[in-house]
Amino acid sequence: MAHRDGIVKAKTRRSKRFLQSREPKLIEGQKNTMIIKGGNTSETVSQALKDVYALKKPNAVLYKRKNMVRPFDDSTALEFFSKKSDCSLFLFGSHNKKRPNNLIFGRLFDFHLLDMFELGIESFVSLRNLKTDTCPEGTKPLLVFAGELFETDREHQRLRNLLTDFFCGPRVSAVRLAGLEHVLHFTALEGRIYMRSYKVLLKKSGCRTPRIQLQDMGPSFDFVLRRSHMASDDLYRTAHKQPRGVKPKKKKNISHDAFGTRLGRLHMQKQNLDKLQTRKMKGLRKRRGEQKAETPAAKAPRTELQTPETVLQDPPAAADA
Repeated sequence: MAHRDGIVKAKTRRSKRFLQSREPKLIEGQKNTMIIKGGNTSETVSQALKDVYALKKPNAVLYKRKNMVRPFDDSTALEFFSKKSDCSLFLFGSHNKKRPNNLIFGRLFDFHLLDMFELGIESFVSLRNLKTDTCPEGTKPLLVFAGELFETDREHQRLRNLLTDFFCGPRVSAVRLAGLEHVLHFTALEGRIYMRSYKVLLKKSGCRTPRIQLQDMGPSFDFVLRRSHMASDDLYRTAHKQPRGVKPKKKKNISHDAFGTRLGRLHMQKQNLDKLQTRKMKGLRKRRGEQKAETPAAKAPRTELQTPETVLQDPPAAADA
């Protein structure tokens, strides 16, 4: 590839395919995650990074060498790694006396830092400590968020959005029942964030619907929120902006509910119930005498309605005998 006037031109077919893969797309592909070790890490942090990498494979890149990076002080190194490995999500692990067992979850937009959250590990159960079967690689997890803070606090709302973006997995149009194998549960309670990972077991229930049982698979974390860096509202809206080609065209009288169900509205003329064809029963048939009696009554002129003044007048005096 040759650089001239700020334009990168490909010289070989391989470099041409590489540049085409990096071009902007209307529908973006699966987001990749880079997992980076800091200059000083503990055994807990190193194992935590490996476990998260096992959950994120194959859409993740693990940096095994230590990197002297301080994301909250200078993010240029993360932006360089992001552009080099084509990753928009990152997990950075570090350990020091002031902030022991530290994990930083973050994401980038257009290879520039968008937002990140620093979580301290208070308790950790690794995958290797639980002798249970794990889910296959690339399984799309079910995400469950519990806790009032995820609904009321702005910082926790943005953290929920980041965790959803981090662990959501591939975009799919439909999921079969047997494919629901992994559940990630996040709970915000009393200043702590509890992350639990379960494997879904389908047991026999004696009927067509199986009985669901959750088995602790790991890893499990007890986090405490330490620091955060959130993008401005303008930059956040720009990151969520969709091109015109992706936005669905609005159709008249068609809407969708919260679950994505398509709802349509029909406009009809006023229906004449007198001509409605009902079920032919002997009890509903009109007799000949009733039809003749209704005929003159229908032709009779309409009587004037009595006004309130007419009703309240005194009755006429009785005639003398």
